[in-house]
Amino acid sequence: MTRRVGSHMIPLPRGAALLALPLLFWVTAFLPPVLQTAHAEEGDVVLQGSGVHYPGGFDPNTVGEVQGKAYGLAQPQHGPVRFRLEAGNDTYTVLASSGWYWKDLKAQLPDGSNVLVRGSKSLGNDMQLYIVAQKIRLADSGRSLVLRDEAGKPLWKGQAGGASGTQGGFMGGSGSMGSGFGGMGGGMGGRRR
Repeated sequence: MTRRVGSHMIPLPRGAALLALPLLFWVTAFLPPVLQTAHAEEGDVVLQGSGVHYPGGFDPNTVGEVQGKAYGLAQPQHGPVRFRLEAGNDTYTVLASSGWYWKDLKAQLPDGSNVLVRGSKSLGNDMQLYIVAQKIRLADSGRSLVLRDEAGKPLWKGQAGGASGTQGGFMGGSGSMGSGFGGMGGGMGGRRR
């Protein structure tokens, strides 16, 4: 086997072609799915059935808080981590974050957990209620999961500080989930709509 360098043909060692085959296989077999996965995490998609945009479906004009019990935590390979929030007569599907970010937070959400969710509420095409979560307060442990900044931008997209840094992740203790207008306050009082 020879290789062209300029106008000259240079012979290659006998095993060079065989050594290049595994590299060629790896590039063609593994790189495209890795790139597609990274792109899928970053791109905005419309969730099938509901018509809800994720992660870009956060509308600051529809932000509210809902208190209730969490059930059925789902951590799919693609798409948002989600769970069902039962709040009185209403049931919401809470769209939390990407799976890797949820794992980085080491979030525990057993069925029946008392939670207060702040996020953008909407009615899906399937006539179900949805919340694109900004913050989740786990009442049983006193911890808060911060998933989006005050403007609603996902913290897992270009976050500064990482999951345990100052810009996102868990906030320990029984403090509030924000302060001033739009914060969740320290208590878990009545539910708001």
